[in-house]
Amino acid sequence: MMAEEQMRAVVARGYGGPGKLALVTVPLPEPGPGQVRIRVEAATVNPVDLVTRSGALVEAGLMAAREHTGIGWDVAGTVDRLGAGVTAFVPGQRVIGLRDLLDVSLGAYCEYLVLDAPAVAPAPPGVSAAAAATLPLNGLTALQALDLLGLSAGDTVLVTGAAGAVGGFAVELAARRGLRVVAQVGAADEEFARSLGAAWIVGRDASDLAAEVRHQVPGGVDGALDTAGLGVRALAAVRTRGAYVTVVGGSAPLPLRGIRVHQQWISSDGAALAELAGMDLTLRVADVLPLERAAEAHERLAAGGMRGRLVLVPSAGA
Repeated sequence: MMAEEQMRAVVARGYGGPGKLALVTVPLPEPGPGQVRIRVEAATVNPVDLVTRSGALVEAGLMAAREHTGIGWDVAGTVDRLGAGVTAFVPGQRVIGLRDLLDVSLGAYCEYLVLDAPAVAPAPPGVSAAAAATLPLNGLTALQALDLLGLSAGDTVLVTGAAGAVGGFAVELAARRGLRVVAQVGAADEEFARSLGAAWIVGRDASDLAAEVRHQVPGGVDGALDTAGLGVRALAAVRTRGAYVTVVGGSAPLPLRGIRVHQQWISSDGAALAELAGMDLTLRVADVLPLERAAEAHERLAAGGMRGRLVLVPSAGA
């Protein structure tokens, strides 16, 4: 009888601080019908990973308590094996993918990841695996949030946290749709926001965000994409019967003045991800660390000040 193949993965043992992360050896997963196994070359570290590890999602009733909890949502790598019925990909193909399930024992911080084929897309051409891995979760979040806003070319939109990973994609995608963007950023990020397509800038530390926005866009913006979770402060900048979307759980304000208010919850979408991969978007990597230093990556992300995402790689050659 052949020995079961193994791989390395990082999981959370219990819940708490970064010290709860542990590098473990687990059985190599096998793809089922309609699934793709990816040899992971890069996995992004996102704020949701810190929240998952802390146990906050268990307390919120969004997932069950586990002895070992999988961490990590998005990956870049190469197709390793195909499940029955999968014809859209071939072994050796460079791909990116998103795991959108919260309650799992194995996440994307690993050497091999199995995803449903509809959650996978060809990788952006000509970029590193580390850069490609920063696209799925943050890019799809921005895209789906903009879709929820339902704005048309020529409309105005406020993007809060516009220098962040989701905010940066939101500014870039909104500008490409013909929206006129008001970007909320710090002084050091004004040039960056303008390079993405922002038409106006408001300060990150503005004492009255709505007043600053309305000074530049009289009557208020048609919509707000609130990646910073500012809630009513961002809502106040929206015109009556406009639209507001937040990507931060629990931060959605009441729908005052007839404003359409939505909470964006991410979902995997391989077709949309393939579209994003072909757009030559601005991909930002703050640093690349080996899988063994996942706890350090969590500490650095929690400390703030990141421009771009930290990325974990299973091996030095990835």
